[in-house]
Amino acid sequence: MTNKLLEEELSYKVRGCFYGVANKYGKGLKESIYQKALEEEFEKVGVDFQGQKRIDIFSVETGKKLGTYVPDFVVGDKIIVEIKATDFTRIGDMNQQRSYLKASKYEISYLVNFGTKELEIKRSICTNDRKSFITKLEINSQSVIREYP
Repeated sequence: MTNKLLEEELSYKVRGCFYGVANKYGKGLKESIYQKALEEEFEKVGVDFQGQKRIDIFSVETGKKLGTYVPDFVVGDKIIVEIKATDFTRIGDMNQQRSYLKASKYEISYLVNFGTKELEIKRSICTNDRKSFITKLEINSQSVIREYP
């Protein structure tokens, strides 16, 4: 068994960006301001990101697409980032973050709250090998390729 962190290097850079923004701006700003500041920080350190990227959410039973979710950022096409700027991090926000992670192709997500007394970073992981619908998606995409050469 290895103790290797999933997407270790990228996760380290992303967390560094969170702290960079928190150290520069403190608490008390609107989410939209933190989002723009985080964009600047990602660009400064050379982290590939997309803001407001639509990601597919699938049925965990059938693999059928149920809808889309639009997180604040998708970093390196590997990590979902959701920003908050509230006095405390709600359990509902954490549950929602984990649910979207379980029903998407992404394996890592961060819920970052810039409004708490100290910067709060919640990291969630749900690896694709634990998602039974992923194999259904792969089977469906292979059959589509066979039908339409």
